Amino acid sequence: MNLRTIAEADLATVMESEESFRWPVVLTDPDGNTHTAPLYAIVNDVSSLIDPDTGQLVSGRVATFGIRISSIAALGLGIPKGESSPNRRPWVVSFKDITGASHLMKVSRGDPDLTLGIVNLYLEVYSDGS
Repeated sequence: MNLRTIAEADLATVMESEESFRWPVVLTDPDGNTHTAPLYAIVNDVSSLIDPDTGQLVSGRVATFGIRISSIAALGLGIPKGESSPNRRPWVVSFKDITGASHLMKVSRGDPDLTLGIVNLYLEVYSDGS
């Protein structure tokens, strides 16, 4: 077993084991197909940013998911990416925060690390019109 294979196996433990920071998420592909179980991510959703012009802390929202590429592939999916056309459906993710409140977000950018086998999804608030 080479180091990359070992690293990906360790990634499974770090990201998806009961003792990890895993969080259940729902992923909806651009065709409208919803994928749920078992799908876990490391979720970051923070409300403070550093203004690059002033260096001051400002209110804002940055949400990201880190998810294993092999977990997405096991569902028969490709790597999610942002959709720039307003005429096409984006990849959409939903999750509940620590208080149980639901959040719906679209993928604005997918940043895969094909060496380790993880993709970081950069998210923005989304309304599906319902």
